Amino acid sequence: MEAFSEGAAPVEGERVPPAAGLSALVPDWLHQREAERREEAEKRRRERDAQSVLEEQSDFFTASFAREREAIEALLWSEPAQDAEADAESVSEAARRLQDLQRLLTDSVRFLAPYEVRQAQAALSKLQGALSERRLQLKPKKRFAFTKALKKDTPFAPSKPPAQHPPPESSAKDQKEAATSAPLDPSCGFSRAEGRTLELGPTDLLQQDVVLSHLRRCRVLLRGNPNTLLVLDCHDCTILCGPVSTSARVDGCSGCLVALACQQLRTHRATETSFYVQVTSRAMLEDCSAVRFAPYSWDYPGMDADFKTAGLDRSKNNWDQVDDFNWLAKNQASPNWCVIPEKERITDWN
Repeated sequence: MEAFSEGAAPVEGERVPPAAGLSALVPDWLHQREAERREEAEKRRRERDAQSVLEEQSDFFTASFAREREAIEALLWSEPAQDAEADAESVSEAARRLQDLQRLLTDSVRFLAPYEVRQAQAALSKLQGALSERRLQLKPKKRFAFTKALKKDTPFAPSKPPAQHPPPESSAKDQKEAATSAPLDPSCGFSRAEGRTLELGPTDLLQQDVVLSHLRRCRVLLRGNPNTLLVLDCHDCTILCGPVSTSARVDGCSGCLVALACQQLRTHRATETSFYVQVTSRAMLEDCSAVRFAPYSWDYPGMDADFKTAGLDRSKNNWDQVDDFNWLAKNQASPNWCVIPEKERITDWN
């Protein structure tokens, strides 16, 4: 009887031990499938939360950017005051707020879509152009003498032999964009020179909007702190620049060596050009090919002071964080740019 009762079914109403319940009858593979389902559901929830945060950050940026842009436009496009000092104060305030707006974009690039970055860059470029024109209106009529900084032992050569690197082909749209991005009457920089050594110092450069255009086989030394830098249609040139307070743009250049520090670098239609850069945000490429990057290593006496004036942090450098707007594949490196191998990097700039 005892043996029979041991294997008998439980008496009606008797509590079944957990080990003998339904859970003991569920196969291990079903337990595993349920665990995977819950893990996938949790993953989707985290992704939704992250996307929601990104959207909130993007909305905050859009609202803040629009508000600051309107304030800067009001300062730049208002009617000139009778008091010259008040006008100068408005321009200084606009410059300060424009620099803050540039920093806002720099800090927000990581969560903005590429088209949002391009729109913001276009707005900043327009504001920078307006600021440059307003500054020129407040300056005395006398303009900067470009020949002042030219080496006396390098006379001007009127002939124009073909450049080693032919200028990249440009459409009417590209030419119009390049023309409108530069100040109509740049007061600081060099243009249409060939085979020269060109130099500007701290006094010439301090918070100026510098334009280098249509240079061939020149060596340009900019020791100081400009506000912006535009390098336009330069070929086979070496351009060494101190810390730029806001943005730098290199457009339509080939066969050049460029060293600079800035908050943001935008490169358009550049070919076979090497960049030694310190960039607070990220470098941006459009329609470029065969460009290379390395960390900024040029130096000159007084550079530390220029970094402080520019508001740039020497310890923050995203020189190898490059966004190529012509290459959107995230899982594959862009073929349009690369890092300069350490053994090939310039260490002696003299």
